[in-house]
Amino acid sequence: MLRTVIIDDDEDARSTLRSFLVQYCPNVEIVAEADGVSSGYKAIMIQDPQLVFLDIQMEDGTGFDLLEKIRNPQFNVVFTTAFDEFAIKAFKYSAIDYLLKPIDPDELIKAVTKIRNQEDGYLERFEELKNATNGVLNRITLSAHDGITVVHIDSILRLESDSNYTHFFLKSGEKITVPKSLKEYEAILPSHLFFRTHQSHIINLNFVKKYVKEDGGYILMEDGSEVLVARRRKDEFLHILTGH
Repeated sequence: MLRTVIIDDDEDARSTLRSFLVQYCPNVEIVAEADGVSSGYKAIMIQDPQLVFLDIQMEDGTGFDLLEKIRNPQFNVVFTTAFDEFAIKAFKYSAIDYLLKPIDPDELIKAVTKIRNQEDGYLERFEELKNATNGVLNRITLSAHDGITVVHIDSILRLESDSNYTHFFLKSGEKITVPKSLKEYEAILPSHLFFRTHQSHIINLNFVKKYVKEDGGYILMEDGSEVLVARRRKDEFLHILTGH
């Protein structure tokens, strides 16, 4: 039996996964459930599972935040997510597998079967995953009304919020609008490269040309665009920009 922990801040999602595991995966034993990073970490420490189904975006952080807390892992991870971009990131991070919500029972069976057939090497796979998180997510898929575009991370100059839509401005001059919030992309993009200056703006730090103190302070980007800096983000931005 695979000792299993389910970590997801959506109670309905946990219930559905639990039901599918009971129905389709008789070799899985659910030993605990948790609803976030903090409770998930405690569950893992107490239960010592072999398998963890891990949501990525939760109220108190991300699944990646939780994994960073684990020093000597002895379990496999299957990421569960509603966002394609997160799934791609999980794949890039060398996860054993990922499942897109709503979860397909057939895909769940495949994931569990794959794990049961894995040889030992939890630590090596986990270290590979953690090392990848310290690297860079190389590309992201943007689903717009006219199709799906694969965009390299280093080509994104900035992002701008427009209600429940996000505009991507690329260094090529192209603009892509996707029907997802800026907050979702803030969680996806590498924090060492992208900075949220304002509730409506995220910038790629590599394309900052100048910080202008006039008019309350704003950022001049290499394409000539001007980006607002919220008062509460100003000190952090200047610290990053100047290194002190």
